[in-house]
Amino acid sequence: MQEPVVLRQPAPDALDTTAIGRFVGWLAERGHAGLSDYDELWRWSVDDLSAFWGALWEFAEVRSSTPFTSVLESADMPGARWFPGATLNYAEHALRRRGSEPAIVALSQTRDRIELSWDELRGRVAAVRAGLEAAGVQAGDRVAAYLPNIPEAAIAFLATASLGAIWSSCAPEFGVQAVLDRFGQIEPSVLLVVDGYRYGSRDIDRATEVAAIRDGLPSVRTAVMLRALHPDGPLPEGMIDWSGFEGHHVPSDDLEFLPVPFDHPLYVLYSSGTTGLPKPIVHSHGGIVLVHLKDVGLMSDIGPGDRFFWFSTTGWMMWNYLMSGLLVGATIVLFDGDPAWPDLGALWRLAADEQITWFGASAPFLVACRKAGLEPGRDVDLSALRAVGSTGAPLPPEGFRWVYEAVGSQVLLSSISGGTDICSAFVGASPLTPVWEGEIPCRFLGCAVEAFDEMGRSVVGEQGELVVTKPLPSMPIGFWNDPNGTRYRAAYFDTYPGVWRHGDWITITERGSCVITGRSDATLNRSGVRIGTAEIYRVVDALEGVADSLMVHLEDPSGDGPGTLVLLVALPDRSTVLSPDLVATITRALRTQLSPRHVPDEVHAVPAIPTTLSGKKLELPVKKILLGADPDAVASRGALKEPGVLDDISVLARTR
Repeated sequence: MQEPVVLRQPAPDALDTTAIGRFVGWLAERGHAGLSDYDELWRWSVDDLSAFWGALWEFAEVRSSTPFTSVLESADMPGARWFPGATLNYAEHALRRRGSEPAIVALSQTRDRIELSWDELRGRVAAVRAGLEAAGVQAGDRVAAYLPNIPEAAIAFLATASLGAIWSSCAPEFGVQAVLDRFGQIEPSVLLVVDGYRYGSRDIDRATEVAAIRDGLPSVRTAVMLRALHPDGPLPEGMIDWSGFEGHHVPSDDLEFLPVPFDHPLYVLYSSGTTGLPKPIVHSHGGIVLVHLKDVGLMSDIGPGDRFFWFSTTGWMMWNYLMSGLLVGATIVLFDGDPAWPDLGALWRLAADEQITWFGASAPFLVACRKAGLEPGRDVDLSALRAVGSTGAPLPPEGFRWVYEAVGSQVLLSSISGGTDICSAFVGASPLTPVWEGEIPCRFLGCAVEAFDEMGRSVVGEQGELVVTKPLPSMPIGFWNDPNGTRYRAAYFDTYPGVWRHGDWITITERGSCVITGRSDATLNRSGVRIGTAEIYRVVDALEGVADSLMVHLEDPSGDGPGTLVLLVALPDRSTVLSPDLVATITRALRTQLSPRHVPDEVHAVPAIPTTLSGKKLELPVKKILLGADPDAVASRGALKEPGVLDDISVLARTR
């Protein structure tokens, strides 16, 4: 594999000036010398899991009320048991810092800017904790939130965690059924809701949806409404106003944190719900504390003095990841609203105004900025910015190049890939590794990531299944209401017993960098050649006249033929009339830039490409619809940006 262009080299003093560099020095003082090379450090971190995670625990000063008896009692997957005997609390670690410096800065299109100091945040967490206790919440109870990315959501999450109760959230743009499909599985006792929000220039009232959600959750004993859109509007019968719920005066010094076992549930996240009911994925206090201290603190080099931003809603795992900026003493910056209003430069102006040092967004957002010709590094003051994060989809080489040309020539670009399943990343960037154009620089410390071929053999330099061969503390402790672990094993361990199969195609280079080429469960297979969809989108989405695209492979029912490659494209004007010239342009680009095998057999225009609210393309559900499935049987409409486009694809399935 030819080595691509190096866009950034590690700073010469990285070992002295970064957290991961200080960790290397700390290890050397304790007898682990010779780990200054990142590849050597990574290899040690996966070869000796107990030594690595035990060292991180000590280096990051994890607080435990009781000592652990071992680091890793059992390395079985599933079933690994970490730090038995330890008792700790996520919220205690998130609120370790004190003082008048800002802990949260919140920008919203619904309300004015809000800034909370560490002491103010702690006081408000104490008040909401008292409100939860007054509602009878105890350890193990579920608190469900239908809230935007605003301070109240962060406060309620930390209050819930402090009690040992279990948090779960959905963004208020989710439809009723999507919310009930999620919260209905965990039977919450408390429901926190918002009356509505402003998205760009539009007011979105959610009163009707809130009423239906409340009626659909009979387990809820207490319902609390934050009247953000209509502060003086009526309070629905049977609901408590947020101001009363948070009205208990509790001195911040009196805030308590219940010590819970390492594997005690912290929150429940959900899969996207594209293949039936969303999987309720349970994450633990200890696993999240330790892995996020590593991901956010070491790999991203975020700490006190940083302003950490990642555009997300409360329905995407990146919100939970953003919250963990508090674990390392950083100021987290929240944004609630339309990121493209009044134009795509809005978030970059926010970054300049708030002096953000770590800016995270989705890969489609960065690609859209490039396509729109934005040059934020020229247009606004990004002098404070030192890192850009990207996730949600593979970032193409052009996206890498745009960041370094249009945002900042010296920023660390961390294109990460992981998922809701681990609420973390398997691969990304490090201050100690170069950034190569189009490649994810490294496998994260402690992540035994490999590429497996069809025979289950580890391969380098060729595409394979992304697998993890050793346990990671933030792997789920299970799925909710899956007592025998049947659904959990089927989701990750059926293909390779004892090995986590993640469902992505990955190529690991001889340099240790990685390229993700799409979901393996949506594989395009042309004449025995496996094709990743990411490389197709890179070519097609860059063409003038194409707003977005999606490709699926429909197998020959007889099993004898090569099947059919179907490309769906969304046009900028949402037209469904496709010109022969554009089809010819697409065909020519794929043939010349990739290969004849990448050329679709059919090209169809649709009003929009179906995606989840977090921007992920629904490749597998679209494939099933084109094969005749009922759209409502393969996707949760309330979790989609444009639910109606599934009907357009269903019509296409009958007429193509």
